Amino acid sequence: MVDLLTAEVLNRQLDDLPGFLPAASGNLEVALRAPSFADAVRLITLVADEAEEMNHHPDVDLRWRTVTFTLSTHSAGGVTEKDVELARRILAAAGAVSATAVTPDDRVEIAIDCVDADAIRPFWRVGLGYREQLTAVGTLELHHPSGRGPVVWFQPMEPPRRERSRFHLDVYLPLDRAQERVDAVVAAGGRLATDDFAPSWWVMADAEGNELCICVREEEVSPGD
Repeated sequence: MVDLLTAEVLNRQLDDLPGFLPAASGNLEVALRAPSFADAVRLITLVADEAEEMNHHPDVDLRWRTVTFTLSTHSAGGVTEKDVELARRILAAAGAVSATAVTPDDRVEIAIDCVDADAIRPFWRVGLGYREQLTAVGTLELHHPSGRGPVVWFQPMEPPRRERSRFHLDVYLPLDRAQERVDAVVAAGGRLATDDFAPSWWVMADAEGNELCICVREEEVSPGD
């Protein structure tokens, strides 16, 4: 079995893979826009040939001219060198059809605050029909089997809280759109609960105190921010 890449190694690899981003912990994703629908189909065919040669296959989503490739080594439970190699081949195929990387769709995750994640995770796994996914930092998340549903993750809560919501959504945006979204949420009747963690994330709340975190993709926030 091939080994999972650590978060540090994966981030170094991403420097040489323009357009690729972690879609969710355990996956790599790139969205490529081709000049035409026919070119997009040709791109998929080129990548299919490479994937067959490697015996390592991505998930593929085609929307008119835009093709999204999601990579993960399922037997290892995350990203390995096989995914990095396939990513390189995908970018080479993109160059052959003049496809360029575009900003992927916003990513939404569900966070459940809890004292004992191991005690409640099976309930959510079975109830949602999800599967467990080990992250690069060694925690367990729940993922939809097809990779399409939002990731569910469990946030340690110490001490236990009763006075506020223990269930919130996270939406991940590019850094240059985060503040605009924060302002739009306020204009829509929300309020800024705290910006203590900005520019990594802003905690927003609706009129009844239910929370939404506006988050920036980790790779866009430098350690000094």
